[in-house]
Amino acid sequence: MAPQLTPKGAATRQRIIEGAAAEIRERGVIETTLDDIRARTATSKSQLFHYFPSGKEELLLAVARHEAGRVLSDQQPHLGELTSWQAWRNWRDVVVDRYRRQGQQCPLSALMSQLTPATPGTQAVTRQLISSWQAQITAGIRAMQDQREIPLGLDADRAAAALLAGIQGGVLIMMSTGSLTHLEAALDLGIHQLMASPAPVRATPTG
Repeated sequence: MAPQLTPKGAATRQRIIEGAAAEIRERGVIETTLDDIRARTATSKSQLFHYFPSGKEELLLAVARHEAGRVLSDQQPHLGELTSWQAWRNWRDVVVDRYRRQGQQCPLSALMSQLTPATPGTQAVTRQLISSWQAQITAGIRAMQDQREIPLGLDADRAAAALLAGIQGGVLIMMSTGSLTHLEAALDLGIHQLMASPAPVRATPTG
């Protein structure tokens, strides 16, 4: 674990993480060495190990958290403002554009493939990303329910989980084929299904 840091130390650590992330995006995670990161961030070896005592794996885990954060920050402010159908369409376009610009090389996936998968820290990166992403989609569905645009009887969290699963499946196919077709279909149909959600059936009282 990193030591308790002063504000200056925390800023230095973040600078190293951001520099390492940029280096990995340019070179690839396998090709990037600690010397490359040190050169890019003007960091000494002792300084690097001060902030990342466990070495490269700890640094890569920090970079993975950074890249996971970028997945969500790249969708803002749209992801946090899903309060109209136009806002949902704007968010859809931002998601597609993000992965169009990223292309088939996903820094987060590449990093995760190089980290020890069974460690709590590695598992937490994916879990926190999915949990936060789903929570924000859920909040958007509930905002639309408050406006009576989506029936109150719809399970907002479950609907958000299904939409997110479709997005992730589309991204995986895009990474394999280079085609955005499946990602676009998952978003378009997922949003359409929310718009077309039937009102819950009410039981007819019997005499």
